[in-house]
Amino acid sequence: MINVAIVGYGNLGRGVECAVKQNGDVSLYGVFTRRNPDDVKTLTGAAVYSVDDILNHKENIDVLIICGGSATDLPKQTPEYAKYFNVIDSFDTHANIPSHFDNVNKAAEENGKTALISAGWDPGMFSLNRLYAEAVLPCGKVYTFWGKGVSQGHSDAVRRIDGVKDARQYTIPVEDALERVRSGENPELTTREKHLRECFVVAEEGADKAKIEHEIKTMPNYFDDYDTTVHFISEEEMKKNHSGMPHGGFVIRSGSTGLQGENKHTVEYSLKLDSNPEFTASVLIAYARAVYRMNKEGSTGCKTVFDIPPAYLSPKSAEELRKTLL
Repeated sequence: MINVAIVGYGNLGRGVECAVKQNGDVSLYGVFTRRNPDDVKTLTGAAVYSVDDILNHKENIDVLIICGGSATDLPKQTPEYAKYFNVIDSFDTHANIPSHFDNVNKAAEENGKTALISAGWDPGMFSLNRLYAEAVLPCGKVYTFWGKGVSQGHSDAVRRIDGVKDARQYTIPVEDALERVRSGENPELTTREKHLRECFVVAEEGADKAKIEHEIKTMPNYFDDYDTTVHFISEEEMKKNHSGMPHGGFVIRSGSTGLQGENKHTVEYSLKLDSNPEFTASVLIAYARAVYRMNKEGSTGCKTVFDIPPAYLSPKSAEELRKTLL
C-alpha cells in the first residue's frame, strides 16, 4: 500500500482525495492545510492537519502530492518539501518548467528523494503525445489546442490579483486554425492565432475594474500573448453559470513519409473532460505510484513524465500488462 498525503485542499486536492478511492494500492494518510484544520471538512472523512506540522508526519508518508497553484505556491512549496518527502506536483507554467525542474532537482538529489513535476494532462499526457508523434513522424509539425474549458492555473492567477473575489478563465481554440491544421495544411500560427482567452470576474466591492482588467491582459506567461476578453459578473451569475470545471483539447501532428514525403499522416490525441481538476488528480495518483516505485529502486532527483516507464503507472504486473494491454 502506497501512503500519500495532500498539501492544499482546493479543487485539485479534493480531486486527489476522490482518485485515491479508485486505486486499491493507494491510501490517503491525510490532508495538510494552511487553514485551521478544524474548519476543513474532507469529502471522505480523511484526517486534516496543519501544514506547519507536516514534518512530524514524514515517516508515515510515501509520496506527498502538492496541490497548490503554479503562480506562487508550487515554485516555493515543491523544492522545499522535496528536501523531506518524495513529491509530485502539476506545475503548468510551461515557460518556467526548466527553472522549476532545476530547483526541485537540487533539493531532491541532495536529500535522496524522488520528485516529479508538471504531471497532469498538459503538461503531462499532452507532453507525451507530442513526444511520441514527433519521434514517429520527424518530418512534420505538431500543434496543441486547449479548450474550450476552464483553466485552473489561469483562473488561480486571476484570483490572486488585488480586488478579485472570484474568477474563471476559459481557453477557446480558434476554430479556423484548428480546421487548417486538421486538413494537413501545416500553417504557421502565432499564439494569438490559435486561442482566445475569456475571463469572468467577480470584483470586490469598490475595486478598480479597469486596473484589474489591465493586470489580466498584460500578465506575462498567462494572457499577454492572447486576445483576452474580461467580463465582470455577480457572485450569483458565477455560481449559476460557471461552477463547473470542464476542459479538454487536442494534440495534432501532421507529417510525411516516403523518399519524397509523398505519403501524409495525421496523428491526433484529444481529451474531453467534465472535470479538469479530477482528471488532473487521477494523473497525479498514477504518477505518484511511479514516484514511489522509482524511489524504492534508488532513483532520486527530479523527473518529468518523459522519464517514467509507462509500466510504472499501472498497478498491474508486467505479466498482466503484456497479456492484457500489449
